Amino acid sequence: MGTLRDLQFALQLKIEELRQRDTLIDELELELDTKDELIRRLQEELDRYRATVSLPGPSAVTAGCSAQDEECERAKRKTIICEPVAPDPVTLTAISHTSCDKSPESQRLIQAAFLKNDLLKNLDSGQIRAIMACMYATTISMGCCVIQEGTTGALAYVLEEGKLDVTKDGQRLLTVEPESVFGELALYNCTHPCTISALTDSKLWVIDRRSFQTALMQSALSSLAHSTELLGSVPFLQSLPQDVIMKMSDLVEETHYSEGDYIIRQGATGDTFYIISKGQVKVTEKTPGHEEPVVLSKLCERQWFGEKALWGDDVRAVSVIAAGEVTCLVIDREAFKNIIGGAVDDSHDVQHSNDSKVESDRDPALPSATTLKDFQVICSLGVGEFGHVDLVQLKGSVKCPLAMRVLRKNLILSGEQQDHILRERHILMEAHSPFIVRLYRTFRDAKCLYMLTEACLGGDLWSLLKDRGSFDDCSSRFYAACVVEALIFLHSRRVVYRDLKPEKVVLDERGYAKLMGSRCAKKLEVGKKTWTFCGTLGYMAPEIILNKGHSVASDFWSLGVFVFELLTGSLPFGGPDPMKIFTATIRGIDQISFPKTISKSASSLIKKLCRSNPSERLGSQRNGAKDIQKHKWFEGFNWDGLCKGTLNPPVIPKSKHPSDSSRCDHYSEHFDGSTEQQTDWDRDF
Repeated sequence: MGTLRDLQFALQLKIEELRQRDTLIDELELELDTKDELIRRLQEELDRYRATVSLPGPSAVTAGCSAQDEECERAKRKTIICEPVAPDPVTLTAISHTSCDKSPESQRLIQAAFLKNDLLKNLDSGQIRAIMACMYATTISMGCCVIQEGTTGALAYVLEEGKLDVTKDGQRLLTVEPESVFGELALYNCTHPCTISALTDSKLWVIDRRSFQTALMQSALSSLAHSTELLGSVPFLQSLPQDVIMKMSDLVEETHYSEGDYIIRQGATGDTFYIISKGQVKVTEKTPGHEEPVVLSKLCERQWFGEKALWGDDVRAVSVIAAGEVTCLVIDREAFKNIIGGAVDDSHDVQHSNDSKVESDRDPALPSATTLKDFQVICSLGVGEFGHVDLVQLKGSVKCPLAMRVLRKNLILSGEQQDHILRERHILMEAHSPFIVRLYRTFRDAKCLYMLTEACLGGDLWSLLKDRGSFDDCSSRFYAACVVEALIFLHSRRVVYRDLKPEKVVLDERGYAKLMGSRCAKKLEVGKKTWTFCGTLGYMAPEIILNKGHSVASDFWSLGVFVFELLTGSLPFGGPDPMKIFTATIRGIDQISFPKTISKSASSLIKKLCRSNPSERLGSQRNGAKDIQKHKWFEGFNWDGLCKGTLNPPVIPKSKHPSDSSRCDHYSEHFDGSTEQQTDWDRDF
């Protein structure tokens, strides 16, 4: 018979298990709605072609299997969005109430379990302490299920006492022993791949996703605020813009010294600048005629030394010695110069995106009072997560085909994605770039939201890549250049995209690549970071996975992965499950073996884009995106010709005019329902 506290925890665990099952049922119902939409569209296609299409033979069956495989692969590359919680005092107080006193032995066990975990061991000691403070204890009886395969729970665990059984599809895989972390995928809003049950009565330490994210965010914000405050207190840095200070705070390293350690030795060469974060140092000078060095001064917290080394004077004129335990923020000359150039006006970085507009980027001639009823549907272009996309045209006009994204409100609301959809709309309405799919109008009725965009009928780049296996250097360079121009445009407006992948790149009728809208796109304040866990597995930057806060530099990491996939047809950071992908990403690009088919210049570009430190990435330094455009892999590439639309693309889509009845027939249905102006999207969802 357990204590009342044990029974309460067991009841809480059961409630959580039921909640997980309810969540799974909700997800399956939403998936069923989406599948019903797909079946409806496919049935209409089948009805139209039934008279001319022969019965399926072996080749048709093979094609069907291939389509299913492609659909499964697309599902694995689905975009994940998990919003952080705001680190406000109320939230932090609520989280602190879930904490539980821990004995020194329990603290050591939890910390040891974290350090044994391939992913969580990459957190720093401050983050681990913050997470550990939020963990609470619970017990579970033999035979009880802790995690159900296929669910997306919100709890992760450390086993202190007992044994747990891990099974998948009914097959036993392994036994979890004490001092182990399990269920950590729940912290990243990913589906559990296995079922875990108690083999014996067990004691667990629990952390929920909300507390985990908040603890990491608060720890990172505290560290960022401390380093930016110290950097901002240095007189010769005070004139730098806030975003440059933020980049510099990413580059500074925290270094610890003990009593009597020489931080700087007189007469030695050096290229490092120091700011004292904690402790005190003494500055000494050895002069002729004196055997012992003379103490010139003592420096304490918020003071600095070694600044001359940043400007090239690398011979140290004095010694600096730790007087007790000392912690310094350290930055070297090369890193400083790479960042300090960012303070210079970088408007030249966006000249391509602003100077040239190709013909297809111009607005179609749409009447100002256009409503949904003015459009007729030509055919379906595909099914999306929240609805479908139709090819449409104004009634009586066949000169200007457009795409209409139809988004079902109930799916958006049930997925709590309304803020992301609205944010995407705001960004796209201002994105007048030839390398970004244009959004012209938005409409709504009782059940759906509608986004009228340009129609890029050349298909998405991922489908083309799957057909070809990989692209050669020339083709990859062209598509990567189109994406670079799109990112330059977005970044110049402080928009971070965060979902770059071939599926998000489509070809227009000329074969030029354009970046599609994304729910992950977000506009940042100057010098600020964002904390949303979002993107696609294999494309996410390390700082997103580790919840350290990220900015536009995360897009440069994804660009490196994008180039790698174009050249090889595979991802550099892969694995059979999300945890393998996360850990491979954290280990970094230097641990990846590049195929011999990738040239040295392409390999160099990828590795410079995929630097683990965001401020060290190509594109994040003093010349901005110019460093990418001037890289050796792009040597000789005609950027002006690309922006003027005079370059010949690698592939010219073989698409007929959409009104050609041999391509697709008109639907009998039309849009209906009341329509309102664009601003009404914001007023009431």
